Amino acid sequence: MDNAVALVQAYLHINGYFSVAEYPVIEAVGRGKHYRMATDLDILAFRFPGAGRLIPGREGDEMPYAPDPVLRCPHDQADMLVGEVKEGHAALNRAATDPSVLRTMLARFGCCSMHDSGHLVQQLIRKGKATTPSGHRVRLVAFGSGAVSAEGRNYQVIDLGHVVQFLQEYLRQHWEVLHHAQFKDPALGFLMTLEKAAGDSRR
Repeated sequence: MDNAVALVQAYLHINGYFSVAEYPVIEAVGRGKHYRMATDLDILAFRFPGAGRLIPGREGDEMPYAPDPVLRCPHDQADMLVGEVKEGHAALNRAATDPSVLRTMLARFGCCSMHDSGHLVQQLIRKGKATTPSGHRVRLVAFGSGAVSAEGRNYQVIDLGHVVQFLQEYLRQHWEVLHHAQFKDPALGFLMTLEKAAGDSRR
């Protein structure tokens, strides 16, 4: 997995999203007799409303938790992100706004019926967000580095520097709990190792 995609996936997991990275989209060619990979979508992520934290056995069970405000997570609505990840300037590539690719994605994840998908795709391309008949929100988000002009842009941009800073601050804030865990996520595991090494050097 691409390093930048791994960082974004870890960031979304911490904020309560289930995600699929580098999801391939296959298209038919030659009247459906042959197939090829049209593109892959860097990040698809879904968050249920009210997603939080729970530690079994902890007094009171619950820990205070709120997702990163930068993500603009709705409080009472399921939220799906279609994300593009760049190490350079954050921007959506052509595939991320291709109607056939977005329609395939909506159908694959059961966001809506085939009948509704055409209208939702057009709204998603035009406004950068749409609400499905089942009530959850779908949004286009680009992750990347460097200043990006908002002019003519209808999708949200999140800086990779912010993603890294958020993860580091989260680990430090919750170190008492998190240092007992063994993370299989490569980005979180690496950041945990860095934090442990930094802590050892400070002692």
